[in-house]
Amino acid sequence: MTKEFKSAADAILKETVTTGQGVPGVVAMVTDRTGNIYEGAAGKRRIDQPAPMTADSSFAIFSTTKAITGTAALQLIEEGKLDLDAPARTYAPDIGKLQVIEGFDAEGQPRLRAPKGEVTTRMLLLHTGGFGYDFFNENYLRLATDHGQPSVITSSKAALMTPLLFDPGSKWEYGTNVDWAGQVVEGITGKRLGEVFAERIFKPLGMSDTTFEINDAVRGKLAGVHARNADGSLTPMDFELPANPEVHMGGHGLYSTVGDYMRFIRMWLNDGAGPHGRVLKPETVTMAEKNQLGDLKVTALPGVIKSLSNDAEFFPGLSKSWAFTFMVNDEKAPTGRPAGALGWAGLANLFYWIDRQNGFGGYWATQILPFADVASFTGYMRFETAFYDSLSQRRVA
Repeated sequence: MTKEFKSAADAILKETVTTGQGVPGVVAMVTDRTGNIYEGAAGKRRIDQPAPMTADSSFAIFSTTKAITGTAALQLIEEGKLDLDAPARTYAPDIGKLQVIEGFDAEGQPRLRAPKGEVTTRMLLLHTGGFGYDFFNENYLRLATDHGQPSVITSSKAALMTPLLFDPGSKWEYGTNVDWAGQVVEGITGKRLGEVFAERIFKPLGMSDTTFEINDAVRGKLAGVHARNADGSLTPMDFELPANPEVHMGGHGLYSTVGDYMRFIRMWLNDGAGPHGRVLKPETVTMAEKNQLGDLKVTALPGVIKSLSNDAEFFPGLSKSWAFTFMVNDEKAPTGRPAGALGWAGLANLFYWIDRQNGFGGYWATQILPFADVASFTGYMRFETAFYDSLSQRRVA
């Protein structure tokens, strides 16, 4: 990559940490199909401790876990072990117990009915299965506050046993669908999701720093989660996902480093190939990167628990679709990301993109709640834009 991009990216990371109320620390990387072409880190892991943020810092990567679970499901489709359109209860029986919630009665009890169709794994991978999150959906929030529905961060089976918000397949809503897809993978393989990942994804990609189960090695280089207060200041939180989770949550449960995630991104750039073995067939990657939603579209995410998420939307005004298991921007993005590229995010303001057309991908990692933090998201948008500006200038030259 050009010296100009490195200089611009270093400046963006530094400014995102130091300007205004900023962020505590950030790690950002860009890769081509061969290896990382930019690695940067700025700030501290926690604002109340002296340890600097470093390129090998560990993060709770939240929903950037989802694409890894999707990859495990795609492997099982290749092997003929997973039928995308069979009822998901075939593989994860408990999903067949769930009913649709239609609101609450006069006594505040949920009004439930049988769904009009079956949840399939295709729906789970596309977020059309009927599930949501309590921080994006008022009915789930009421179930949590009035009826004790556990949060997904408890990593418990009870947290998954939520009613459906609508009949399966009838609309797109972002939620715990991919956690259930992880249960499908476990049901087929007879192994915990972390074991499946380790054997079938992490080993061929050389991902040695990614795990569902936090330990002292992870804690030793862990970036702390911070809360953005109403006045814009930051408070460190003693937040950890359970060290020995009851459920390996395929929607959000991994800890990783940015360097490890770049290995995963490179696999997608290289048609499913890793340095130590193939993860997916090229034809699977070509299929999976395409919009799978039909006429449905990705919608904005309304922040109903303001401590966890602001209202959020990538590229407002532009059409967005969903692939297996990424957002697809249907039109060229303001950053320069081309139409048809892949990307998504994690709750603590982690963001990535995968541009298979040009052969590049990037990841931006902070640890701040609520989601769609202005300082972090603005920094990320500047970072991606600087990359595409540099790419454009290099082509002109």
